[in-house]
Amino acid sequence: MGKRKNQAPANGQVNKKRAISDDEAHKNFRGGLFESNVLEGYTNYYAESQPYKHAVIQNLVDDNLVRNVRNEIREHIHFTPKETDIYKIHQSGDLANLDGLDDSALKRLPSLLTLRDSLYSSAFRKYLSSITGSGPLSGIKTDMAVNVYTPGCHLLCHDDVIGSRRVSWILYLLDPDIPWKPEWGGALRLYPTEHVKTPEGDEVKVPQPDFSLSIPPAWNQLSFFTVQPGESFHDVEEVYRRGPNDTEEDGGRIRMAISGWFHIPQEGEEGYEEGLEEKLAEKSSLAQLQGGKADIFDEPQAQWVDNPDWEEQAKQEDDELTENEIDFLIKYINPNYLTPDTVEEVSKTFSDESSIRLAEFLSVKFSTLLRNYLESKDHEKNATLPANPCHKDSKVGVARPPHKHRFLYRKAVQPIPTTPYPDIDAMTPYDDLVDILFPHPAFMKWISLATGITLTRSNVFARRFRRGLDYTLATAYEEEDPQLEVCLGITPSKGWGDEEEEPEEPQQNGSSSSKSKKKSKSNGKAPAMPEEPPSEEVGGYEMYMAGDDDEDHPQLPTSHNSTETGAGQRRKAKADPAIYKSAADDEDDGILFSQSATWNNLAINLRDKGVLRFTKYVSRSAKGDRWDVCAEYGVEFGEDNSDEEDDE
Repeated sequence: MGKRKNQAPANGQVNKKRAISDDEAHKNFRGGLFESNVLEGYTNYYAESQPYKHAVIQNLVDDNLVRNVRNEIREHIHFTPKETDIYKIHQSGDLANLDGLDDSALKRLPSLLTLRDSLYSSAFRKYLSSITGSGPLSGIKTDMAVNVYTPGCHLLCHDDVIGSRRVSWILYLLDPDIPWKPEWGGALRLYPTEHVKTPEGDEVKVPQPDFSLSIPPAWNQLSFFTVQPGESFHDVEEVYRRGPNDTEEDGGRIRMAISGWFHIPQEGEEGYEEGLEEKLAEKSSLAQLQGGKADIFDEPQAQWVDNPDWEEQAKQEDDELTENEIDFLIKYINPNYLTPDTVEEVSKTFSDESSIRLAEFLSVKFSTLLRNYLESKDHEKNATLPANPCHKDSKVGVARPPHKHRFLYRKAVQPIPTTPYPDIDAMTPYDDLVDILFPHPAFMKWISLATGITLTRSNVFARRFRRGLDYTLATAYEEEDPQLEVCLGITPSKGWGDEEEEPEEPQQNGSSSSKSKKKSKSNGKAPAMPEEPPSEEVGGYEMYMAGDDDEDHPQLPTSHNSTETGAGQRRKAKADPAIYKSAADDEDDGILFSQSATWNNLAINLRDKGVLRFTKYVSRSAKGDRWDVCAEYGVEFGEDNSDEEDDE
């Protein structure tokens, strides 16, 4: 068959592929796959599947062919380790569609090309279309990549919605001679959605915080599902590192797979509908807007408390902490940070940098009590955030939806506690920190003095990121006015990769500040097959990154990052977060501020519109959970500061 002319699509490629006959395609799959009773069985399986339509086919491809494919990949394809907020994987880069190769390179991958041609053959496309009821699938617009997950790698929750995709698929190329064990991780996990109505009567779909089905990988296994905006949410479980008691042969736990998508027919193909791709894009955009209506079901919701004195405080010049305020704060805060000279120095540094980190922020006595308490909670079998025993309105929960974030949260008790609780002895140091210190007017005043900014309102909450579970994905700050964000790291465990980035210790004269530092990027070309890095990286760091400044393109682009992983579009971020860690990327990574999970370190950032923020997924191999207490503040600069900001 001659080459068909077609406009190059934004995602997927119009490939110079060889069309093969049905008989030839059948030979490349396992015997009996195309028999009517087998097809009927998979069709029924798909129709009855939950939480959304999917199916799994074992031993899909002829065993000799798929073994040859694996050997070719191992010998001839190089991988680059890449990391963003949503994934940590090894990618095959420009080989995603096998079209960036010259003829000599293609000759080294004959089995891989045969597999690609077989998967996108007319026979197999009709087979999948019959099972899924998806309608015709394109044979010329192909989308496939080779991804490798080594221990520590993962892909977080997303729905695969990009462009003209119709069916998602993944074919596993694990070690054929060492059966993969489910306890090694790497499963495809599907998330259920709940249909709920907004107060306005609109019905929206809300994904639940936990998956309901786990599909472990297996040699020569195909998993597939129809791409559905707002519904086909899934993730790839972390591939877990070996424990000290793991002695069985595991081949290094290398989860290799070819994954891709089948698209709607293109112009010139049977089943092509003019304008259908545009209609799907509109439908996808509508689903994104509908998803915006579901924001009211997100947890946690901000619980803003106004500062009634902000206008009066804005008029004050050379304001200082009162004696009563110091008496209160000194129970909790390192006294070095309460001296006027230190507050002035911190304020000057913050004015220059718009961010600062303060080491050993809590006092020795209080931090010792707090650490003892948190260490006792850190390794409980069932991780929780304890509610305040002295307040019936103390609320804890799990952050949702999972395509935005997941962690345990606790809201600070409201209203702001200006008087002691009646049963103060029942409160833990953690209660004191979350419900007494952080919401207190004296603490807000200290933050105002330390930053030189008048604070108009506050939203206080505590978080616990559980190992092997929790994260926040990058979200852009959308408000016109900046927001001050404060985060006190109270992670009691070690081994978070912060040894080389320890903030300065408080000096004897009370001066204590440390500017933000970028995370380093690895250099050098990756080997043909990825290897686990010598030092275990466990995530848990929080990062601020520059967003896209292009105001004319508010929708997310379908960049190669999201295309190769299936991460899909994410609302409220004008660009996919940059690949900030890649062996092949030496360009500016856009990192504005980064801090590892730390003990007793306070980070303060002034966040402008468009700035992305996320907390990296915490690996199950971390020695503990990430703990922190956060406060967000509305700000008022006053006329002079506003003019200066405009000039800048």
